Amino acid sequence: MKLGFYPKLAWEGIRKNKRLYLPYLLTGTVMVMMYYIMSFLSETELLKHIRGGSILRSMLPLGSWIVAVFALIFLFYSNSFLLRQRNREFGLYNILGMDKRNLAHIVFWETLISGGCTLACGLVLGLAFSKLAETGMLNILNAQIDFTLRADFLSVGKTVVIFALIYALLLLKALLNVRLRNPVALLNSSNVGEKPPKTNWLFAALGVVILAGAYYIAVSIHHPVEAIVWFFIAVLMVIVATYLLFISGSVALCRLLQKNKRYYYRPNHFVSVSSMVYRMKRNGAGLASICILLTMVLVMLSSTLSLYIGAEDTLNQRYPYDISLHLSIPSIDQWNEETFASLRTSIQEKVPNQKNIQEFSFGEAAGVFTNNGIDIDPQAFSKYSLSSAGMVGYVYVVSLDDYNRIMGLNETLQPGECFLYLERWAFSGDSFSLGGGQNLKVKAVLDDMFKIVSFGVSGVPYAVLVTSETYTLLNAFLTRSDEYNQPLVSLYWFYCFDMEGGKDAQIEAYEKLNREMDDIAIRNPDGGYSYTLEGREYVRDEFYGLYGGLFFVGILLSIVFLFAAVLIIYYKQINEGYEDQKRFEIMQKVGMTKKDIRKSINSQILTVFFAPIVFAGLHLGFAFPAIWKLLQLFGFSNLLLMIIVTVSFFFVFGICYTFVYKLTANAYYHIVSGVKE
Repeated sequence: MKLGFYPKLAWEGIRKNKRLYLPYLLTGTVMVMMYYIMSFLSETELLKHIRGGSILRSMLPLGSWIVAVFALIFLFYSNSFLLRQRNREFGLYNILGMDKRNLAHIVFWETLISGGCTLACGLVLGLAFSKLAETGMLNILNAQIDFTLRADFLSVGKTVVIFALIYALLLLKALLNVRLRNPVALLNSSNVGEKPPKTNWLFAALGVVILAGAYYIAVSIHHPVEAIVWFFIAVLMVIVATYLLFISGSVALCRLLQKNKRYYYRPNHFVSVSSMVYRMKRNGAGLASICILLTMVLVMLSSTLSLYIGAEDTLNQRYPYDISLHLSIPSIDQWNEETFASLRTSIQEKVPNQKNIQEFSFGEAAGVFTNNGIDIDPQAFSKYSLSSAGMVGYVYVVSLDDYNRIMGLNETLQPGECFLYLERWAFSGDSFSLGGGQNLKVKAVLDDMFKIVSFGVSGVPYAVLVTSETYTLLNAFLTRSDEYNQPLVSLYWFYCFDMEGGKDAQIEAYEKLNREMDDIAIRNPDGGYSYTLEGREYVRDEFYGLYGGLFFVGILLSIVFLFAAVLIIYYKQINEGYEDQKRFEIMQKVGMTKKDIRKSINSQILTVFFAPIVFAGLHLGFAFPAIWKLLQLFGFSNLLLMIIVTVSFFFVFGICYTFVYKLTANAYYHIVSGVKE
């Protein structure tokens, strides 16, 4: 045989099976392109010089590895389908005189050609679209756009190495497939189907129970901290339940439809249902994978877009004033008006153009909320179970004078009384105890409270305790400390203000205060300083870097997941088309028309194929409360915006899903009806 025989034979095999190979090559090309783009963006020098860019630089390498893992999974999936369809051809070659070594040469060249084309096209597209992706990234980060074209050869090298390894593994798998099968098995492999699976009602019921449990966990989460603990457990349960229901549950559904004679014994239903039940185990796994991928895309895009669109509102809520100073007071002897006046004067001398000034003092303690108040004992966190994680929070003790001054009220409290303001926690008792100390009678639960930067931004429960006895109440705990020798209660003075002037003036004032804080802050007994200085305009770029970065990475990963879902849909249709081809050929000989075939295909669509998008919507709906709680940890509070974004995404994806299915269903129709291309 000539040297060029094997490459030519491999190329002809790819060309004649273009219906199978084109989606495979396209998917590999997209995976290479996306990996290069994410690797390129993580290495770009522009992010090093953009405030907030460091956050995105830390996200992109993780995203590139996710792309690599999914590329491995779905290229293996599509390659397995290709091998299944080519086995008959290889078996024929074997019978005509080629041994397994000759077949290995063909497989080698096919893998080399497909891998080489994928890498070349993917890198060319990656180089071409990397600038577009970089421009979109800079636009999302509100950074100045640079139109200089560049390529990163380190990213090119990483891409080549990663995908060369993936295609080497694909080659190894294909060689093992050829080596382990005999010629007759290869020749008949495409005709070998699965036996109709038995209805496993136990697994179907188990899937329902697990899914119900996951939904209950998702909707019963009351606090954002609980969402961190339980949400990912619920996600794993949903994935397991989805596969159980689509594999066992879909078989059970088909059996029930077969028992319904009025439904089953119709031309359009008979063929579709009998075909589905024959291969439902594999069919169900594919549909479950589509459902999980669609759910991932919907959750990622709806949540990250909500964060990005609502970033300005969240920024203003997190930083209600242009500049805020959260300063620790080391001892209660210094927690007085004389100290506060000195601090106030020092700040106003350094930044004179202030307006809308707000200041107050308060005590802060962390602990576990109970029916009687809050337990701030050092061992409090070890007393309670994991289910109490959502009750871990803060209490802030504010004086009645500060409350009345800021709120413009004239409320009064008797000794032993307090006002209580609550967030993410319900308290129904008559009295509140701080750390098991004095029981303060709750005169009223307040509906409103002035804004404090520390309040409400962490997503954990908190309470504001307003009392006329702050000194006495807090002093009882200042002598007690935890295992790290830190006091159980911390004292703070809070000072914030807006400024005249724009962004540059605010950043300049922030930087000046930050440089001179050692002259303002009060020295701790250990010789250090404890304070938090925040400037809204100073952190704006980093703020958008986080939210914009999450949205940008979400877009890139969603493209990968969508291509994977479309690939599964396409190969599912093509595979079933070839399996059903002879069945429909026989049915046409006994009178089935092309119109009947169309009706049968539509019946299959309505019976099974729209189940993934329906279940994805169901998963998204039940996961919504937990996702909402998780977003609150980022300071997000616009529930209406999140609802609008989530619902809009679902309907858009429903339309796109229908469009993709119509395209792949036409390919199925052409195969089973005998239409020539």
